[in-house]
Parts: sequence; C-alpha cells; structure tokens
Amino acid sequence: MLRKIVLTLAVLSTYVVASTTFSYSKDVKLPQIVTAAATIGELSAPFGWRDFCRKYAQECDAQAIGAPYIELTADNWQTLRNINDVVNRDIEPVSDFDHWGVAESWDIPTDGKGDCEDFALLKRKMLIALKLSPSALLMTIVYNRRHEGHAVLTVVTDRGDFVLDNQTDAIIGWEQTGYRFVERQSARNPNIWVRLSDSPAEIIVSSRK
Repeated sequence: MLRKIVLTLAVLSTYVVASTTFSYSKDVKLPQIVTAAATIGELSAPFGWRDFCRKYAQECDAQAIGAPYIELTADNWQTLRNINDVVNRDIEPVSDFDHWGVAESWDIPTDGKGDCEDFALLKRKMLIALKLSPSALLMTIVYNRRHEGHAVLTVVTDRGDFVLDNQTDAIIGWEQTGYRFVERQSARNPNIWVRLSDSPAEIIVSSRK
C-alpha cells in the first residue's frame, strides 16, 4: 500500500516538472468537436462533495477559479490523456463500503484505492497542479449504462465537453458516453452545482466493477 501512495505522489510531481520543461509532439491528433452540455438551474452541492470539503477544505476554494474552458491544444489534449491513463492504471477500484465501511465518502485516494469519485477527484487535483483551469474541471454525477450512480470528471474545452472516466481510458464527448447526466459543479464556484437533468440531486455513486 505504501508503494501505491509513493507512486501516486511521484507521478504527480513528475508531470508537474515535465509540463514546465518539455513540449509534447505537435503531431497529436485532436478529437472532433463535440457539444457542450446545457445546464438548467442551480442546486445545493451533493452530500459527497460537502463531506469532501470538510476533510479537504483547500480543494474547495471558491476563489481558486479561472477561465471557464480550456483551449484544447495538442499539449493540453496529451496532458488529459496522460493523467487519465495513469490514474486509471495506478488506483485500485474499491467501493466506499469495502474501503471505509460507509456508503459514501469522497476522498483523494492517497492510499492507492478509491471509488469512482475518488478517481475523478485525483484527476482534477493533478490537472489543476498542471495549471489547467479549475473552472473547466467539473465533478459530475451521472447514471451509467447499468443505471447505477457514477461520478466522472467533465473537462470543458473550446472543442466541447469531454469526460474523464475510470470505467474507460478513452476520453470522449459527454453525449457519446451513453450516460444520463444528472448534475455537476458550476464553473463559477465549485461549491455550487447545476442540474443537467430532472433526476434526484443526491445519489450514491459506485465503484468500477
């Protein structure tokens, strides 16, 4: 377990250093332009996020905002792919009940284990450390193809909204996932959430099987 902790932190440090000293290949092919998800009103943040902010207050700073979207350059696209790949590979999926003995707990998975929202939270943290705008990195609650509650990270870009998901290494447009989108963070304040459908505002999220 200690190896997992060291690996995760070492990977974060490596990508932060690399991003300031190296350029990615300009031959990286950008994805096709996709749509942006429409929002239909504000909600209070779900329990999982509120509990997360109680434990990790520095991750919920409403002042730490930036541009509402990311310019999807070749470098930024490759960064998204790298972070998605490394977190999906190095974090062991485990349910909150098996991990903590509770139905719901959002955490940064520093012990190398986590539920789907923990994968998304780590990706968000790493991408912010790499200077991508927090306002464009939005925790999102969906129903997956099995009609189970699930959490992903939505990345708002100038080419549309893309999803980083622990259930796949592919980064695709939100409307291509086959998921039913429920709610996500507001770009103007991470502690305000916005509705994406008429589903209940607070649902339990599950881990990757």
